Amino acid sequence: MSGFGSMFQYLVFVGVFVNVIGASAYIRDTLRGETQPNRVTRLLWSFSTFIAAFAALQDGVGLAALPVFASGFVPFLIFLASFVNPKAYWELRPFDYICGVFSVLALILWYLTKDPNIAIVFAILSDGFALIPTLVKSWKYPESESVVAYSTGLFSAITSFAAMKAWNFSELAFPTYLVISCAVLVYAIERKRFKKAERPI
Repeated sequence: MSGFGSMFQYLVFVGVFVNVIGASAYIRDTLRGETQPNRVTRLLWSFSTFIAAFAALQDGVGLAALPVFASGFVPFLIFLASFVNPKAYWELRPFDYICGVFSVLALILWYLTKDPNIAIVFAILSDGFALIPTLVKSWKYPESESVVAYSTGLFSAITSFAAMKAWNFSELAFPTYLVISCAVLVYAIERKRFKKAERPI
């Protein structure tokens, strides 16, 4: 049983691979101008997620932190690709400043308290605020987003649970947040299709 459990944790590598494949499709759509990512959101997503991943690693989290790191690396790649796409936009709004403040607070409080859980809390707050503009855009204009990246991101986040050992806050918090946020974005983009599927023939 223990051998099966130790093998089960390596699902995180499958999750990261699937996430990268999904990101490749999103980057391709971005380069073609078929998807319009919000650069501010992507940059803040990568920054806050890197904070959470490194804070978790500092607290002794092992492979379960890998999908978290990947969920930050992927939006960073999309952020870079967005500069090739003239339809991508970079507009600083109040929410963006709030996200930036939470990210900076996460770093400062992490440094002062040496408590990685505090960094993770503020990383979630920062990431959550950064999520709002993309969620609103996905809800209003679902054609401006690609569901593939969020679907593969959801799968990757779920694989974090296969590698958890302590099941404490530093292991659970950010992966749980990622599962919820990716699922919400998938629903926002695909909700019209879901509603059509629910209609009786």
